[in-house]
Amino acid sequence: MNKKLLPVLWLSIIAFAGSANGFPVEIAKKNMAKDLIGDTTNAGLKLPQGFTAIKAADHIGQVRHIVVTPQGTLYAKSFRTVNGKGIFVLKDLKGNGTYEVVSTFDKFAGTGIAIKKGYLYASSDEEVFRYKLDAKNEVINTDAPEKIITGLINRHQHETKSIALDNEGNIYVNIGGYANACQESDRQKGSKGIMPCPILDSSGGIWVFKANKLNQTYGDGTRYATGLRNVVGLDWNQQTNSLFVMQHGRDQLYGNWPEYFDSKAGAELPSECMYELHKGSNCGWPYIYYNHLLHKKILAPEYGGDGKKEGSSEYQDPVLAFPGHLAPNGLLFYTGNQFPEKYKNGAFIAFHGSWNRSPLPQAGYFVVFAPFKNGKPTGEWEVFADGFSGKEVVTSTRGAEHRPCGLAQGPDGSLYVSDDSKGTIYKINYKK
Repeated sequence: MNKKLLPVLWLSIIAFAGSANGFPVEIAKKNMAKDLIGDTTNAGLKLPQGFTAIKAADHIGQVRHIVVTPQGTLYAKSFRTVNGKGIFVLKDLKGNGTYEVVSTFDKFAGTGIAIKKGYLYASSDEEVFRYKLDAKNEVINTDAPEKIITGLINRHQHETKSIALDNEGNIYVNIGGYANACQESDRQKGSKGIMPCPILDSSGGIWVFKANKLNQTYGDGTRYATGLRNVVGLDWNQQTNSLFVMQHGRDQLYGNWPEYFDSKAGAELPSECMYELHKGSNCGWPYIYYNHLLHKKILAPEYGGDGKKEGSSEYQDPVLAFPGHLAPNGLLFYTGNQFPEKYKNGAFIAFHGSWNRSPLPQAGYFVVFAPFKNGKPTGEWEVFADGFSGKEVVTSTRGAEHRPCGLAQGPDGSLYVSDDSKGTIYKINYKK
């Protein structure tokens, strides 16, 4: 989908409530169907010409983020424990691309998982652990994790702790803001925002810790970036040597402020945003939100906005913005050589799918590709893998069969996509 077509998309959404995957049928056919090929051999997915998909694993729990070692072992973190275990170890024992669970360990559920410099890192909603790996990237002792960080805030709203590591020994942890818009009464109609927002002192941003220091507390970390409501998908970009994140935008513009927004605007706004972060970045939540249709930061209604007033220029602009309420849960910069050259160093984003786009159908449940050039997104993006929901129109979250969440790159350059609904892991390959 081309960024230039988004205003057209918005007008079409207003005109047509019926849609495929939450987008107007006409737009979907013009920008997706001609490029995406779907049949039963692709595990139900629709992919660009030359790509194929299989279910590498199925029914293994609510799989969130995943990693694949150079030897091909797959580690998957589960949102809920299964038989008291939160990490699955999967291997392709038959050499045909399908994986079997060979063991489980780690008694904590959660989202984040990563491998860096001889360690497997994994997070619960309050802590981060690491396991020493051997030369084959196998965990040496699954019963003896080292505790890296403890005491992370968990107020049972935006509580997941996604993680990413840089090349200098630092680990970045999302600490989501435990509110929708920092109101006096959270999520209540007409409730004003608290100024300044006290939540930002301890959450609503990215905190950085030392990756090799044991038993750090929340207070040992440094707030790296602020003004981020909640980040689930994040990745360290090796080309730019910087952290990129996908923010989950706020809810209830229409529900709480119907004097400024109609139901269709509430379904499409605010944008889901990609940010490139550096120390001290401030992305503006809860004071502003981004409107991809106007290409502007807009003052939040809780802080005196009316859907038109622009927000302060002190807040950082996103490098890329998508329609609202698609829930970006996975981000991966592709560095492999299997896919065509256009994909090199570009970003794959797994959209988990919405629950709050009524009266429009729910949307998302797909993987998007955003090309980069010289370390910056070109501004264009396209739906790369679709069909996870199993339906042309999804009217509720529970109506989607599969919901993309995590992304990983295999040693052969293949792309893995996890699903935390049915516990499926897809493997996508390309053949010339």
